[in-house]
Amino acid sequence: MTKAISKAATKQKMPGFNYIKHNFVVPLAYGKGLSPVGSETINVFARELFLPECEEKRESLPILVFFQGGPGFESPRPLALDGWIKRALQEYRVLLLDQRGVGNSTAVSLEGLLKLSDYKERADYLSNFRADSIVKDSEMIRRALIGDRKWTTLGQSFGGFITTTYLSYFAEGLEKCFITGGLPPLANNPDEVYRALYPRVIQKNALYQELFPEDHKVVKAIVQHLLDHKEELSTGEILSARRFLGAGLNFGYKSGGFDTLHYLLERAFEGDRLSFYFKRNFENLLTFNTNISYAILHEAIYCQGEASNWSAERLLSQFPEFAVDAAQPLFTGEMIYRFMFDEYACLKPLKDTAQALAEKSNWPNLYDKDALQRNQVPVAACVYYDDMYVDRELSLECAATISGTKTLITNEYEHDGLRRDGENILSKLMSMVK
Repeated sequence: MTKAISKAATKQKMPGFNYIKHNFVVPLAYGKGLSPVGSETINVFARELFLPECEEKRESLPILVFFQGGPGFESPRPLALDGWIKRALQEYRVLLLDQRGVGNSTAVSLEGLLKLSDYKERADYLSNFRADSIVKDSEMIRRALIGDRKWTTLGQSFGGFITTTYLSYFAEGLEKCFITGGLPPLANNPDEVYRALYPRVIQKNALYQELFPEDHKVVKAIVQHLLDHKEELSTGEILSARRFLGAGLNFGYKSGGFDTLHYLLERAFEGDRLSFYFKRNFENLLTFNTNISYAILHEAIYCQGEASNWSAERLLSQFPEFAVDAAQPLFTGEMIYRFMFDEYACLKPLKDTAQALAEKSNWPNLYDKDALQRNQVPVAACVYYDDMYVDRELSLECAATISGTKTLITNEYEHDGLRRDGENILSKLMSMVK
């Protein structure tokens, strides 16, 4: 069972709020319900935030647990009382959960994975890091912290996928659920997802070209240069044309997407070579080396009883606009391709593991549509009309399946709306389920 060791944790004061660090021991693998499979355990970390004036009554306050997007990214590390956390702390204590495998929880790292005997053992290990296991961790943590009391969830992006799994199997632990940019496609594999998202990425490329029409010549020149010349990054990795065109991954953000790439392209060349400035800053645009589970589990988060078989790569041929040798090469979006496991230093040793996961077909179900149609938990979801990462129409189909879900559909924000204007968005969602 879960063992809380929060008594040994450190209390910390920050501007406007205090927090307590919690550590929980949970099974690596679960069977039916919350029963463990085997004796191996991992650590799950959570940071509990509360207002200083609530110190004495902290334990009586309801909890809002936050599920971060990803997969493979840790919860926020707030430095001040602002954004959605400011709004949430008016009514809740907030639990920032580092999902299993990320942040201060037992990490999925290259160093740790290479300690396992072979790619099959690594694939079996990584199979335990999807939403179904994250939900079971969360339910055990809820019972450890507040017993039979319910808590409220806020899920951003992949965090909304987690929320939907939670509603499918452990709805009795939920008081309310808020979702931003994360109503999942209730599909059995990612094919439907990428058929919808590739056209969306084409639209984002068109918008980029409209905003910065002079960049198309620079992009074309860089692609041709990388096809004709070898360029090394500071890590010693090769910057290929395909890797460069992966920079469209960030096109779904209001800030840090188009603008960051545009200003970087202004200093792309130093003479007839790519500048060190460009190459060094380009490395920071994509985080596959530091967040490896984001790449290796990305398609697996959609799988229910079927294999992904490199879905994004298979479907790419249906969209010739993305060919590297196209007249105007387009940037790709949030898609994972096999070449990444040849070119990224921290992914290369995991190529066989990624292949095994891509071929795995006996994934357990993530969602129970019957349970979702019987849902009685109040759910409010913000759907971003132009979301590049989570297709709007598939999200609305999911909302229609989860009984009683109220949706806020808006084109005022992109996928990073919660980060940019979280106080306002969460306030609207909370008022929808009052």
